[in-house]
Amino acid sequence: MSVSLRVSNSSKFQVSEFILMGFPGIHRWQYWLSLPFALLYLLAIGANILILITICQDSTLQKPMYHFLGILSVVDMGLATTIMPKILAIFWFDAKVITLPECFAQIYAIHCFVGMESGVFLCMAFDRYIAICHPLRYPSVVTSALILKATLFMVLRNGLFVIPVPVLAAQRNYCYKNEIEHCLCSNLGVTSLACDDRRPNSICQLVLAWVGMGSDLGLIILSYTLILRSVLRLNSAEAASKALSTCSSHLILILFFYTVVVVISVTHLIETQTTLIPVLLNVLHNIIPPALNPMVYALRTKELRAGFQKVLCLGLKIK
Repeated sequence: MSVSLRVSNSSKFQVSEFILMGFPGIHRWQYWLSLPFALLYLLAIGANILILITICQDSTLQKPMYHFLGILSVVDMGLATTIMPKILAIFWFDAKVITLPECFAQIYAIHCFVGMESGVFLCMAFDRYIAICHPLRYPSVVTSALILKATLFMVLRNGLFVIPVPVLAAQRNYCYKNEIEHCLCSNLGVTSLACDDRRPNSICQLVLAWVGMGSDLGLIILSYTLILRSVLRLNSAEAASKALSTCSSHLILILFFYTVVVVISVTHLIETQTTLIPVLLNVLHNIIPPALNPMVYALRTKELRAGFQKVLCLGLKIK
C-alpha cells in the first residue's frame, strides 16, 4: 500500500494525503463508468443553466415557485461540481491523490449543498401550502423579501451548521491507512481510516442529519398533509386535480431525494466494511438529482416547457 506520511510533533506518524481508490470491488473496469457519469454531469450543468436563463428571460415565470426552482438549480450545480470533476479525474487521469485540506473541504461542501437542497425543498413545500390552502393571502405572504430571507437563512444555516463535521474529521489521527474505498471524501469513509475513536464524528453526523434534514422532512410532510386535506375538501374534481398537479413534480423529487438519504444512512450503519452498493448510491445521490430535477420540472410544468421553447427559438433566430 502506498502511504504518504509525515512526522508530527508528537512523534506519531500522520498521513499527509489520501488516495481515492474508486468503487470497491470493480477497480479494474470502473473507468467505463466515466462516460455515463460525464454525460450526467453535462446534463446537470446544461439543463440547470437552461432553467436559470429561461426564468430570467420569460416574464411569465417571474413567480415565487420558479424563483425557488432557480435557487434549486444553483444548488444542484454546486453539488454536482463539488464531486464530479474529481471523480472524472480519477477515471481519466488516475488522479487519485487528494490532500487532507482538500478532502475536508469536499466533506464540508457536500454536506452544505445537500443541506441546502433539503432546505429548498422545504421552501417549495411552504410555497405550495400557501398557494393551495391560503390562495388569497399568497401574494402578501410569499413575497420577494420572503424569498430573499429564506435563501439567506438556508445559506447561513447550512454554512454554519455543518462546520463541526469536517472540523471533527480533521481532528482525528490518521496514522497509517490512507486508501479510501470511495470516489469522494465522505465523512464516514474518511474517519474509518482514523487510528483513534471516530464515534464523535458518527454521532455528530447523525445528530446534524436528524436535526437539520429530519426537521425539513417533518415540515414537508406536515405541509403536504395540510395540502391534501385542503384538496379533498374541494367540491370540484377538476380544481383538485389541478392543485395536485402543481405539486406532483415536487413530490417526485422529494421522494427520490429523501429515500436515497435514508438508504445510504441505513447501509452505512449496517455495513462493517465498505462495499459497492452504498458507495455507488452515495455518488448517484449527488449527481442524479441535479440531472433529474430539471427534467422532471420540464416534463410536468407547462409554463416551463413554453419558456424553454421561447428561449431555444430565440437562440435559433439569433444564429
